[in-house]
Amino acid sequence: MQQRLFQAYVMVDWSAAAKPTTGPDSIWIGVLKRNVRFQMAFESHNPPTRAAAEQQLNAILDDLKRKRERALVGFDFPLSFPRGTAAALKLPGEPWKALLDFVAKETKDKPDNTNNRFQVGAKMNRLMTGEAFPFWGAPARDEQTMLSAKRVREHGPDDLPEFRLTEDAIKGPSSIWKLYYQGSVGGQALTGLPIIKRLRDPRQVKLWPFETGWKPLTPADLEDTDAVFTEIYPSLFATKPNAGEIKDQAQVRGACERFAALDEKGQLGALFGPAKDDPRREAVEREEGWILGVNA
Repeated sequence: MQQRLFQAYVMVDWSAAAKPTTGPDSIWIGVLKRNVRFQMAFESHNPPTRAAAEQQLNAILDDLKRKRERALVGFDFPLSFPRGTAAALKLPGEPWKALLDFVAKETKDKPDNTNNRFQVGAKMNRLMTGEAFPFWGAPARDEQTMLSAKRVREHGPDDLPEFRLTEDAIKGPSSIWKLYYQGSVGGQALTGLPIIKRLRDPRQVKLWPFETGWKPLTPADLEDTDAVFTEIYPSLFATKPNAGEIKDQAQVRGACERFAALDEKGQLGALFGPAKDDPRREAVEREEGWILGVNA
C-alpha cells in the first residue's frame, strides 16, 4: 500500500473581521486526525479572534509534532501576491519571502481584532504606484488619499495583474487588491500572512509551492517536515452541511475529508503541481503561489 503524505489535515477558513466574532463568516479551523483508537476523526474550532486562532493552531501543530504526525495545513487566502508586486515595492530577495516579511512587519493586529490593514494597503499603494491603486475598498472613516472606498479604475496592460495565474484558472475569484466588502481577500491576506510567518518560523514547515517546488510530491520530499502550509479554496469542494453545521464549518470539514481521501488512495501528491515543465513555473514558485486542487 502506498505511504500517505500526511497523517493529519488542518483546514482554516479565515476572517479579517475588526471585532471578535463567531458563527457564520468568522474563523473556522477543521482538524481531521487519528483519535485514541487510531481512527480518523474530525473536530472543528471557532475562535472569536485571530489571536485566539493563532493560539489554537500553535496547540494543534505542537500536539501533532509531539505525535510525529505530519500535517497538511490549508489556509483560504492567498499566500502571496500577483507577479511584479515585490519589484514594485522594491523588495530585495526571493519575492514570496520578501512579501511575507514585509506584510508581517507592517500589519498590526490587536488581541480584540482591531487592525491597520487599510493603512497597510494605502502604504503599499503609495510605494507601488503613488495613487489609490491597486488596493481598494475601505469604510468611509478609513478612506484616505492612497486608498479609495471604491475601485478607482480597471487594471491596464502596464499595471500589476488584477489576478494571479492560479485565480485565472478558477471561476469567480476575488482579487487580493480588494480590502473590504464581501469576499475581501486582501484583508484576509494582510491579517493572515503575519500568522503564517509566526507559525512557520519555529517549526520544520514547508510553504507550498515556494519551498517544495510546483510539482507532484512524494513522502521522500517531506522527510523531516512537520507540516506543509498550502493555500486552499474551500468552495472547490461541494460539501453539504450536516445537521447543526454551518456552511463555513462544513467547508473546512469537506476540504479535510477530500484531501485525506485522496491521500489514502495515493492520489494527493499529484495535486501539488504539474508533472511536466510549465511556462508559469517560475512565477508560481518564486512569487505567486497556487491553490491546492486547482488543475494546472
